Amino acid sequence: MSDILFHYYGVNPTSWFYLASLLSLALFFKFNRVLSVRNLDLVALILLAPGLLAVEHGLRRGNADSQEIGFIWLFAVTGLFLARMLCDSMMVRRPLLEPNLTTGGLVFLGVALLVFLLANVITKRPQADDVAVAAAAEKLQAREGGVDADQLARQGPGYPLLFLLPQISTQRLFTPDPTGGDESGGTGRRQVHETTARVMAIVSQLAIVAGMVLIGWRHFESVRMGIAAAVLYLLLPYTATMTGRVDHALPGALLVWAVAAYRRPFMAGALIGLAIGAIYYPVFLLPLWCSFYWERGVRRFALGVAAALAALVVGLWFTSPDAAVFVGQLRQMFGWILPNKVSLEGFWALPGYDAVFRLPVLAAFVALIATLAIWPAPKNLGTLMSCSAAVLLGSQFWKAHNGGLYMAWYLPVLLLVVFRPNLENRVAMLVLDAHWFPQRRRPAAGAAAARGG
Repeated sequence: MSDILFHYYGVNPTSWFYLASLLSLALFFKFNRVLSVRNLDLVALILLAPGLLAVEHGLRRGNADSQEIGFIWLFAVTGLFLARMLCDSMMVRRPLLEPNLTTGGLVFLGVALLVFLLANVITKRPQADDVAVAAAAEKLQAREGGVDADQLARQGPGYPLLFLLPQISTQRLFTPDPTGGDESGGTGRRQVHETTARVMAIVSQLAIVAGMVLIGWRHFESVRMGIAAAVLYLLLPYTATMTGRVDHALPGALLVWAVAAYRRPFMAGALIGLAIGAIYYPVFLLPLWCSFYWERGVRRFALGVAAALAALVVGLWFTSPDAAVFVGQLRQMFGWILPNKVSLEGFWALPGYDAVFRLPVLAAFVALIATLAIWPAPKNLGTLMSCSAAVLLGSQFWKAHNGGLYMAWYLPVLLLVVFRPNLENRVAMLVLDAHWFPQRRRPAAGAAAARGG
């Protein structure tokens, strides 16, 4: 009996794509309103998976043509979602389209999916290619082999200490080469880094799910919609494939909780600051969020961002062996490198694509964030969420290191936009306290009595 019940094999990503897509359609597709925007969003979410699978196929088999098709597919679907998020503010009529399952059923399914995905993180061991980046980062920090600070740029901008953590590949299209071996069982330091990566990936995924449910409960006034968005996130093939990637999940968790804490500008700013320090690209959210808080709370928000970045810089100082390494890690954290000098991976590194074409894409992205800083005005919670998702979607087009694959940065917020109600009354002037610390409000009767006395 034990051989039957415990002889379990992981689900192949392609099989998971078909099963999860059918289940997503059964749960969330509105069959009585076929042409609704919700159905179009759901179909577009499902269409992200073929591009991801094609890129995975190309990476594992060294097939540049497959990678090219996959990245083009991903960029096309990402462009559709970018347009969708930019138009979301104009969709005033938002009918309540509930899932095709009760709240209890959604909770049961969500918990089961979460246990299944996190079990994969716990049981999988990093392969040779998973620990390659961590090994390189460890050498960079220890200055082994004559490595200088300029080589930090080869891993892209981000917090250097995060690169010490190996990736945990939970699903693969192909079994890795047996000769590659499992290099995770080496030194004790490597085992500590592997355990840290598992814990951080699990905590990040739990934070994403909990944050989405909390936003549905507190800000949408419908916990069922928050649960529905979280279940759809867990169903996506991307989530199953990248469950163990800390550099994907951690920024997504920080951004979700920044949205959840938007009524506390200092806390929201601190979470955005941590996201900026972790992977740099959320720095382009600052004009948008400052615009949201401009009428009230912008100084508290800016102080939160500065405090979080300062704490991360202090952490780098105490973990750097000397000043040269500290400066190099600081450059990596803040992306201090010219766009035409950055190393390329993914779409922009494919043969036949000149890196110079990245520059007009970057210019268009800068124009986008400048436009979103002034339009629409004033911004409410709904526009803040949709425009934040638009900025992170836009960053995928010019990101030099596998742009298009980092979907966890924007997917949780995008899903909340898909399920959100009308939030036009959630503007900073109305929902934020005028003081730095929340003031205790007296009951209405007590206030009237006080005025009468």
